[in-house]
This record gives sequence, C-alpha cells and structure tokens, in this order.
Amino acid sequence: MDQPEQPQIYLITPPEIELSSFPDVLASVLDTHPIACVRLALSTRDEDRLSRAADALREVTHARDVALVISDHMLLVERLGLDGVHLSDAARSVRYTRKELGEDAIVGSFCGISRHDGMAAGEAGADYVSFGPVQASPLDDGSFAELDVFQWWSEMIEVPVVAEGALDAAMIRTLTPYTDFFGVGDEIWQQENPAAALGDLIKAMG
Repeated sequence: MDQPEQPQIYLITPPEIELSSFPDVLASVLDTHPIACVRLALSTRDEDRLSRAADALREVTHARDVALVISDHMLLVERLGLDGVHLSDAARSVRYTRKELGEDAIVGSFCGISRHDGMAAGEAGADYVSFGPVQASPLDDGSFAELDVFQWWSEMIEVPVVAEGALDAAMIRTLTPYTDFFGVGDEIWQQENPAAALGDLIKAMG
C-alpha cells in the first residue's frame, strides 16, 4: 500500500452483508473506481459465516488485483487466503501479529484518536495506522480525530495513515492533503448506488 500524491480509497464492508447480492455490488464499485484495499469488517463472530463471506469477496477482489484484509481475526488470514488483518486494539497486538503472519502480510492498526497509540503501532510494525471518526457523531462518546492529528502525522511520521468514520465531501476536501487513504464504508453502502456515491466523495478530493 504505497503513498501516492492523492489519497487512495480503502473500502470497508458493512457489518452485515447479504452474500447473494453484496459481492456483485462490491464488484461494480471495484470496476468503477480504483480501490487500494477492501476490509471485511463483519460484526459476526461465527467462523462459518466469516469464512463464506471471505471466500465470496476474495473471488471478487483478487480477480481485480485488490488486497482483502479481515478485521481482527488473525488466525483466519492464512486459512482463507487473505492478504492481511486490520487490528482494532491500537498497538497492543501489532508486534505479535506481524511475527505470526510474516513480513508480506498487511497488518493495519486502528488507533481511534490517539497519536501515541498510532506511533506505538507504527514502531511495532504496522503497515498503516487509521484514525477516526473524523468528526463528532452521536455514537460512542462523541470524541473524534481532529484535523491536527492528521496534519501532524503527515509531517512527522512516514507510516501511511487512513482517515475513516463519519466522512463526507467536506471532510474529504479538508483531509485530502494530510491522509494517504480514506476508509470508506457506511458512507456509500447505505446509498442506492454505492459506486456513484463513492464517485461523489472522490470528486471532493479535487
């Protein structure tokens, strides 16, 4: 996952997907826009459901040379032929996960709003660090990763950074100079035409 001039799009699946339809929706988005990576981010902890979803999405992503990572379930990465894992516990398990999966796997770390956790994750071997949500929402405690976190990171730290959560066109315009990836999920899947909705967000990068 290189760092180009303009941020790349990193897609995050909905927490629940319909296997009879979602792979086709994902394929249409991947065929319409350049996508760097897809994260399988289901809320279920049912191994069979995770495995069937991973198999279905892997066919779609790998046919288009797009990496597929899974949220948190490190032990499923090799078994399901995935490209890596996105860890949601900040820096805590990055070092161990890197050791287990090896240098070629993608290991990402969600660090909420904490620069300190982000730096620790980068030092432990994360390929990228993600911060978010990027603006206040009524969910959780309402805290969010402010613009200065991304500005500081882009100036001081070489590890690629992902901005995710509560994105809209205005936030994308603001964050474009300071992030390497936009993690886009519910922002498009809840729309009637996800590919078109993503197109609108991409246009906001300028």
